[in-house]
Amino acid sequence: MKIIAVCLGNICRSPLAEGLLRREAESRGLDWEIASGGTANYHTGNPPDPRSVAVAREHGIDITTQRSHHVSEEDLEYYDLVLGMDRQNVADLKARAQTQDQRDKIHLFLDYAGLAESDGPDVFDPYYDDRAYAGVYQLVEKAAMRVMDRLGD
Repeated sequence: MKIIAVCLGNICRSPLAEGLLRREAESRGLDWEIASGGTANYHTGNPPDPRSVAVAREHGIDITTQRSHHVSEEDLEYYDLVLGMDRQNVADLKARAQTQDQRDKIHLFLDYAGLAESDGPDVFDPYYDDRAYAGVYQLVEKAAMRVMDRLGD
């Protein structure tokens, strides 16, 4: 299974999702490919935001080797599951998709995790709010576990 988590710039939310999905897969003995990307190329090649690095590190996850990646048409073909962090990410990804098969792989992260009704549809972008990173981490952690539960069934 190949999964890519996607947000706008691939420096805050999706790096956390990549780290948490990878941890969940590894803890379940799954040799899956987990990646992250951004719908925009603002930060291509840059490491995750230091605030995402810090909150991940507090929970024993190292995301420092990740680099921002602009999602391409090839990614939409390559990955089995594409998880957008918010509705705009999903809309941008679906607009970029060239085939119905590609569009069918694209899902809203919290909706796919079964959390959209209880936690809202979008993972909040914490970029402009230093205090939001801990809450975003907790939500993404819960969603990552639920995604792995769903895929394991």
